[in-house]
Amino acid sequence: MYKQKKILGLIPARGGSKRLPGKNIKVLNNKPLIAWTIEQALNSKFLDKVIVSTDDKEIAHISKQFRAEVPFIRPDELSSDKALSIDVAIHALEFLKTSREEYDYLALLEPTSPLRKPDDIDNGIRKLIDLPEADGLVSWGLVHLEHPMIVKRLKNNFMVPYTNLPQIKQSQEADEAYFPYGVIYLSKVESLYKNNTFYPEKTIPLLIERWQNYEIDDEVDFFVIEILIKKYMSVLSKEIV
Repeated sequence: MYKQKKILGLIPARGGSKRLPGKNIKVLNNKPLIAWTIEQALNSKFLDKVIVSTDDKEIAHISKQFRAEVPFIRPDELSSDKALSIDVAIHALEFLKTSREEYDYLALLEPTSPLRKPDDIDNGIRKLIDLPEADGLVSWGLVHLEHPMIVKRLKNNFMVPYTNLPQIKQSQEADEAYFPYGVIYLSKVESLYKNNTFYPEKTIPLLIERWQNYEIDDEVDFFVIEILIKKYMSVLSKEIV
């Protein structure tokens, strides 16, 4: 709780993954991938409850071993690769309502983004709740190479600009652009119901560092993050319970 606001930490982790089977429980530096996010969430001073939403019994078992709550098994219709995070969040909120548990804010923490500093979650919570007129907060990383003013697409065998933005030849010419990463998506619960998105109009940023700009989608991502965790272990493990 922060400033009398009750906050739910939700970790979505479905069992199916086409590019990297079993990625949420694949061992990353001596513990399952999902364990990194569970421990980071439990280390938060402000999250009142940490739950995992999964359709997979093995993920549920491992999550409980690392002290996350798994109050339900996610239904099949919310477990495909086309399922939306907002729908998963609303399902969790509705389920908890049946036990008379209601929350003011929800923090969605993706297990595929384990490169969180110990204070990222609580800094995001402080930042959003301290600005009552804002409805949501998303973690963003500065785009370095794949800038929209450089990116192209293939059309009739030729490379053409992907957007109508002015085109540049060197990344140094680009203005600042940001990409959302799963370190934290934080929103007022009333906004989730009203706007049906984690990107409401009044969304503020939590800017993350360059080395945090990675998510695990395939084997290459996993390998990169494995190296980064080893390099930044002293930062990542600080105060982790």
